[in-house]
Amino acid sequence: MSVGLGLPIGDPAQLLSWARRAEATPFSTVALLDRLVFGNPEPLITLATLAGATSRIRLQTEVLLAPLHRTALLAKQAATLDLLSGSRFTLGIGIGGREDDYLATGVDLRTRGRRLDTQMATMRRLWSGEPLSADVGPIGPAPARPGGPEVLFGGFVPAVMERVARWGDGFLGAALPPRQIGGLFRQVEDAWDRAGRTGRPRLLAQVNVALGPKPTLDRARAEVRAYYAPHSFTDHVVNGLLTTGDQIREAVALCREVGADEVMLYCWAPDPDQVERLAGAVFHDE
Repeated sequence: MSVGLGLPIGDPAQLLSWARRAEATPFSTVALLDRLVFGNPEPLITLATLAGATSRIRLQTEVLLAPLHRTALLAKQAATLDLLSGSRFTLGIGIGGREDDYLATGVDLRTRGRRLDTQMATMRRLWSGEPLSADVGPIGPAPARPGGPEVLFGGFVPAVMERVARWGDGFLGAALPPRQIGGLFRQVEDAWDRAGRTGRPRLLAQVNVALGPKPTLDRARAEVRAYYAPHSFTDHVVNGLLTTGDQIREAVALCREVGADEVMLYCWAPDPDQVERLAGAVFHDE
């Protein structure tokens, strides 16, 4: 099982250092979340910058709120990033649920799931070299990975599992304990089999982490709270932050036990020294 690193959003100017330092560790992937009405950096632009500063580590959106984007442009951006990174890009997709993000783009929050399904049909066609429509031709460049970059879907409802089976390469489970994520993994596998897909879906889990002294952990908890609030489960997410090496190693072991192909350690403390602290905690015996 691989272990990736989720990048913090509290100090975007430090993200180049995060990526370069992560490249020097066994971490497999760096990932970046998405919001619009928030202070996070735009993920596709940021990951493109990090792609140029690295050569090995994979780059992932976790997750991009695709319905907020114009479909043809998103297909072109994703194909370009996949091509220029040497097929190191994974497009993690979700729909979100914050009304302000949708108000800011003029997209109807109530139809976001249907919009995403339509977007995926269009992007898969474009990534395969087909024209956009009878009146509009193909939109390149061709991605490095045939058929488009790897696509993962995140979410918790049955429609997400069916979406993975129809359009995706795998599933990302986040903000839940590993045992519950394991239950979602089995639902994804069942949907995959019902759809007659060959092979198996990639299964990713995510846990929220930070290591260090109390001021570092206080900053991390404040970052988590700011991102998830206001919501009924905000306290649950904040209190679930893993802050010791033992907690993180136990979570990684449980994710492996439930069948994860990769676990993402999403770090909420912006200090780049977190990279080596987390690597030491997870890979200390390797």
